[in-house]
Amino acid sequence: MATLLQKSKVMKIAGLSLVVFLAACSSDQRYKRQVSGDQSYLDTPPLKTLNIPEGMILPLQNSEYNIPAMNSTGAVGKDLDIRPPLQALALLTGSRVENSANSSKLLLENTPEYSKLWPQINNLLEKNGYNISHKDDSAQTLTTDWITWQRADENVPYQGRYRISVIQQGYQTALSVSNEGLKHGEKEITAPAEIQHYNVMMLNKLAGDLSQQQDAASLSSAKSTGALSVQSGSDNTGLPQIIVRAPYNVVWNRLPHALESIGMQVTDRTRSKGAIEVTYKGRSSSDWKTLGVEAPSISEGNYKLQVGDLDNRSSLQFISEKGKPLTQSENDQMVAVLEAVFSQSNGK
Repeated sequence: MATLLQKSKVMKIAGLSLVVFLAACSSDQRYKRQVSGDQSYLDTPPLKTLNIPEGMILPLQNSEYNIPAMNSTGAVGKDLDIRPPLQALALLTGSRVENSANSSKLLLENTPEYSKLWPQINNLLEKNGYNISHKDDSAQTLTTDWITWQRADENVPYQGRYRISVIQQGYQTALSVSNEGLKHGEKEITAPAEIQHYNVMMLNKLAGDLSQQQDAASLSSAKSTGALSVQSGSDNTGLPQIIVRAPYNVVWNRLPHALESIGMQVTDRTRSKGAIEVTYKGRSSSDWKTLGVEAPSISEGNYKLQVGDLDNRSSLQFISEKGKPLTQSENDQMVAVLEAVFSQSNGK
């Protein structure tokens, strides 16, 4: 009986120790950004100059393998932040990013879908509860109040203030985010790497929200537009292509949903070039039966879909990764497949 009581006490103590350990881990998140393992390398003694005994002649040497003396002032050991740098994401159609020490930019094409970018940005800031300390609508520039970034790997969250601008640059529109202040607790942060990190975080937040709106609008357009007529055609060189009797904007917005429906995953889109990159993996026989068409004979793999603007019509041409367009037979099969997909209106 005494032995059982003793074991019970040991289990309770062990359980209490585990609870205390987990509580400590939950409050101190520094381990998520620290290197783990043996740190004895930090105690490595510095290199010493080789003392050559008098009268000894050394062989000929060059400086190719000399280790230069360096005085490192950066963080080491547990003080070193091992988290990877944050990358600005080009999430929007036809976008690319530019980064510098002072600002992060998302460069967008001057297309109708971005004509209301400034009010969209203002709405997103309000929706996320980000207060604005200053705004100039005529210059399309604003400065936020302090924004707190809650992260699971920070004990004390960082806070930043940002200047956000929508700038017209010729044929492009730039969404720019620059730093107006960064602090960690009460400490002001001036390190360029940290400033760029949190500039990118702000830009990615805006780009992510805009991308969700863009996807929702494209899906709504894809589901609400009526059936489209599709027929076989050829380009000015006689190569087969697909003709859709609808304007470019309508077809462009409906294509991602249509392509996904026939087993083609969209990997990249550039509206200004009318280029869509897809990976075809096919669908099951039951899926094709439900769609009401036979499975096309095209090979699985990567394709480029070139979309052309023919005023009230649009052209589509699939090109394999080897640079060859579809044969006439394959093109006719894709006409039937796309017509079946485009005929599914009213959200079907």
